[in-house]
Amino acid sequence: MRNFFILFISILTLSCDPGAKRDFKLREAKGGKYYGGTFRYNEEEYFKSLYPLNITEVTAHRLCEQIYEGLVKFDVNTLAVIPCLAEKWEIDPSGTKYTFHLRKGIFFHDDPCFKNGKGREMNAADVKFCFDRLCYHNPADNQGFWIFQGVVKGANEYDSITGKKILPPGGVSGVKVLDDYTVEVELERPYAVFLARLGLIFGKIYPHEAVEKYGGEMRIHCVGTGPFYLKVNQENQVTFLARNPNYWGKDSFGNQLPYLDAIRISYIKEKKNELLEFSKGNSDLVYRFPLEMIDEIVDYKRNLKPKYAEFQLQFMPQISVQYYGFQNQGKIFSNANLRKAFCYAIDRQKLCDFTLKGTGFPAIYGMVPPGTGTFDSKTVKGFYYDAAKAQDYMVKAGYPKGNGFPKVTLEINSGGTRNSQVAEALKKMIEETLGIQIDLLTVPWAQHTEAVESAKTDFYRLGWQADYPDAENFLNLFHSKYVPADINQKTYINSFRYKSKAFDNYFDDAIATVDEQQRNVLYAKADQQVMDDAVVLPIYYDMDFRLLQPNVRNCPQNAMEQRDFSEVYFVPKAAKKK
Repeated sequence: MRNFFILFISILTLSCDPGAKRDFKLREAKGGKYYGGTFRYNEEEYFKSLYPLNITEVTAHRLCEQIYEGLVKFDVNTLAVIPCLAEKWEIDPSGTKYTFHLRKGIFFHDDPCFKNGKGREMNAADVKFCFDRLCYHNPADNQGFWIFQGVVKGANEYDSITGKKILPPGGVSGVKVLDDYTVEVELERPYAVFLARLGLIFGKIYPHEAVEKYGGEMRIHCVGTGPFYLKVNQENQVTFLARNPNYWGKDSFGNQLPYLDAIRISYIKEKKNELLEFSKGNSDLVYRFPLEMIDEIVDYKRNLKPKYAEFQLQFMPQISVQYYGFQNQGKIFSNANLRKAFCYAIDRQKLCDFTLKGTGFPAIYGMVPPGTGTFDSKTVKGFYYDAAKAQDYMVKAGYPKGNGFPKVTLEINSGGTRNSQVAEALKKMIEETLGIQIDLLTVPWAQHTEAVESAKTDFYRLGWQADYPDAENFLNLFHSKYVPADINQKTYINSFRYKSKAFDNYFDDAIATVDEQQRNVLYAKADQQVMDDAVVLPIYYDMDFRLLQPNVRNCPQNAMEQRDFSEVYFVPKAAKKK
C-alpha cells in the first residue's frame, strides 16, 4: 500500500508540472514523434460507471474509449468506420451476414483476474461472450441492448427482461464462433448502419474473467485491450490512465503506440477555474469556454486575443443537439398543444447570440443536426419563435393566458454553468410568453438520469452527441419499441415515452433501405413526424471550441468530439514553433 501511495504522489507531481521538465523527459521516436509525458484534461462531471454496458454520459465515454476496444472504431479525423480488433470483414450478398476476422496477438491488460496476473490473448469467444451479455435486457445493468434489439438474429429471444424466459443454450443464435479468430454475426434483415453501431461503447470487448472476479465492481475496475489502462481513481478528484506496455497498435513508422506515458483527468466543476489551470500550464486541453469569458478569448472573427495567442485554437460545428424533453405519457405534457406552445415560446436566435455567444446555433430544423452524414436537415421544418402561435396553442391546450396551468419543474443536471445559464434564459422567455411559472431544479448527473429514465420528471434537460454520423442515431431515440408497458419501468432510449406508428414505419423502412438518398428521404419524414407531434423542445446545435497547449500534436477535433489519445504526443520546447 505504501509503494502504491508513493507512486500515486509521483504521478500527481509529474502531471501537474507545467514547465520544461516535461520536455526533458521526452524520448525521441521514429518519424519525428516523441514518447513520454502525461496528458492532462478536465471534466466538469464525475462519471457514473466505466462498465461499457452502463455508460450513458460523455465523461465515462471519453475515458473508456482509451481503455476498451471493439471490432471497429471511428477514424478520429474522418469519423469513418475503420478496423480495430477485427482486421477485416465480409458481408454476404443478402446484407445480413457479417464475418469478422480478428487480429492475432492482441492481449487484455495485465490484471489479477488472470492467472499470474498476466493478460491473456483476446479471441472470438470473448466477442461472443460480450455480445451475448449485450442482450440481457435489464436497464439497471445494461443500457446497450437497443443496438442489437430487433437487429441481430436471436437477440430478442435472449432478452431476459421478464425474468421468466429460459435463455437459449449457446447464447444469441445470430452470433457464432467459427474459429478462435473468426466471428459471424447474422442480422434479422439488412441494417444500413450496423457496423457503425458496433463502434459504440456498448460494443467493446472485455474478458469473462473480469466479470467473474469483479461483477458490479467493473464500474471502477476496467480490463480491456486499449492503449491505456485504469491505474488510479479517486472519486470526484482525479483519474489516471497509464500506458499499456503490451498494446498491439503501431504507427506508420513502426513505433509502438501509445506515445504518452499517462493521461490525467481532473474534475473541476467551474469552467473559469478550468481555464485558469490551463492558462497556468496545468492542463493540456480545455473543451468549451466559460460563456461569460468568450469575448476575452476570441474576437468576432474567431481569432485568439493576445492573452491566449500562444495556444492552439480549434472550433467546429458539432453533430449534437441540446434539448428539453417532455414526458409524453405524463399528466402535464401528454397534451400535444401544450408541447407546441412551449416550442414556439423561445427565441433560439436571441439565446445563441446573447447567452451562448456563438457557441451554438438555433435548432430550427429537426432533431438531426446539420452536418450529420449526407442528411439535409434543412428539409425538416422545426420550431421558431412566435409568441402569437405559442399563446394560441395555450388556448387550445386549455390554459388561456396561462390560467389554470399547474406548477411545472424544469430539471437540469449540475456541472458547469452553461446548463443553468441557458435554463434561466429560457425560463424567462417561456414565463413571459405563456404567462406561467416554471421552477428550476438542479441535481447531480446520476440523480438526473435516474429521474429521466424512470419517468420521475415531466420536463428535463438533455443533449445528444452523435455516436456515429448518421441520422438514424438521433431518430432512434423516438422508436416506440423502447417504451416499456409499465411507466414505472426504466428506459434509456426514448425517455419521452413517445409512441407513433407513423414514425415507426418511416424509421423502420429507412434503416432497411440500402440506397443512401432514399434512406435520407425516409429519415426526413420521420424527423418531421417528431416535430409535428412536438415530442421534444430542440434548443440549439453545438459549436464547440477547444484550446491546446502549443506543444501538443496529433490531437484533432472532430464533429463528434471523439477522442483517441493513442497517437497524441508532445514535442520538446525547442520544437514547439516548428
